[in-house]
Amino acid sequence: MSLRTVKRRRLECKTDYKLRFGLLKSTLPRIVIRRTNKYFIVHAVKSHEAQDTTILGITSKDLLNYGWDAKLAGSLKSIPAGYLTGYLIAKKLEKGKYVIDLGMAINKQAGRNSSVVAGLIDGGLDISVGDKFLPEKNALSGENSKDGIQEAIEKTKAKIDSGVSSGEQKKKVKITKEKKK
Repeated sequence: MSLRTVKRRRLECKTDYKLRFGLLKSTLPRIVIRRTNKYFIVHAVKSHEAQDTTILGITSKDLLNYGWDAKLAGSLKSIPAGYLTGYLIAKKLEKGKYVIDLGMAINKQAGRNSSVVAGLIDGGLDISVGDKFLPEKNALSGENSKDGIQEAIEKTKAKIDSGVSSGEQKKKVKITKEKKK
């Protein structure tokens, strides 16, 4: 009987190599979702010969540029913030079929990571997932959250749909002022 050495990243609970191998064999681009203590981090990644290339990366902190109230900055890891983060990256990506990579995260039905997947689907990406995995619409819209979050969600989603962040608006204002001089 021979013993097999376990890889370092597996021992550190960072990489599930069996899952990663299956994702790489699919040859589809992946949406990598990670949740930290404060934010969601979502990346669109393509792999070629096991070399990953990031196409686009967004964090839930970017929602502050799209009208998310700064008073609610502590809730950037909530279910509505995850939904809007997924919605934002879906609007910026090319439409097509993607595979979700949640890594070593513990996945609960209708949890925070699944709210990002719901945002990706509503944003127009083709992702196959069961309905039981996604949160209910009232959780995504913030109906059962504290006051003020519903307005922030609606305002942020409207700015995402229009495609203009507050940072881009400031740049446009500066450009028009320079042209007038």
